[in-house]
Amino acid sequence: MIKVVITGSNGLLGQSLLNLLLQEKEKYKVFGFSRGENRSGREDFTYVKIDITEEKKLKSKLQEIKANFIINTAAMTQVDDCENNKENCDLLNVTVVKWLAEVSKEINAHLIHLSTDFIFDGVKGNYKETDVANPLSYYGLSKLKSEELLIKSKNDFTILRTILVYGKVFDMSRSNIVLWVKQMLEDKKEITIVDDQYRTPTYVEDLALACKISMDKKAKGIYHIASNTLLSVFEISQQIAEAFNLDKSLIKPISTATLNQTAPRPVKTGFDLSKTNKELNFYPKSFKEDLQKFKETLI
Repeated sequence: MIKVVITGSNGLLGQSLLNLLLQEKEKYKVFGFSRGENRSGREDFTYVKIDITEEKKLKSKLQEIKANFIINTAAMTQVDDCENNKENCDLLNVTVVKWLAEVSKEINAHLIHLSTDFIFDGVKGNYKETDVANPLSYYGLSKLKSEELLIKSKNDFTILRTILVYGKVFDMSRSNIVLWVKQMLEDKKEITIVDDQYRTPTYVEDLALACKISMDKKAKGIYHIASNTLLSVFEISQQIAEAFNLDKSLIKPISTATLNQTAPRPVKTGFDLSKTNKELNFYPKSFKEDLQKFKETLI
């Protein structure tokens, strides 16, 4: 049996990973770490109610389990919150990763860690894994620091960078771009969306599958996971409206400059997926195709 610990198992990716790995119960023994009660709607795994920002508790529990793989999906990802609460951001996004790296080395576990397109400045777009990072926000900086920690650690690790993750799981604590746009348009509410930021959104099922492939292949290093077509956030919202047969005229374009966001965002990200295609044998599709897959899960 392969023992897998998922930190942040109550989150969108955490729950998606549970659902995927528990399809092969004869292969994986799964442990979910999260704060509060188990929100996954499942009881066929070992749920550990824990605050992973408590070093002693985190390390002793991991030493007790002696997992083969730790998948760290826990993070502080609200970009403006990170800018306003740098200490909290560093604790969850950097210090916890340091502890996970330390304990992974002790128990000889492979650590899979999630990172972000926000480590880049958004000047060039279509980023390769080897492109130079230059984060504009404290969130991006914290994720870059966590990457650097793992690279220096000499552990077995995989870093999966991703962009604008969306999907739906049993019990959601927060929304995402697809669900939010869909809900607003269903409620016949007018929404304003930036038309000068460009992204390649990631379907959470794809991201969960990439985590599993990384485990099964024991892939080491950094990989980019996202859909394969760069779109403006305005175009993304229009495609959501089209997919769910909602009124596109309710979506109004605005510029980033009018938003007054606390933290700056990169203008254009998007990933070059050739390394992911070649080494993971994983070929993400377009946002439009992924939306259709997602729509079918909602019916």
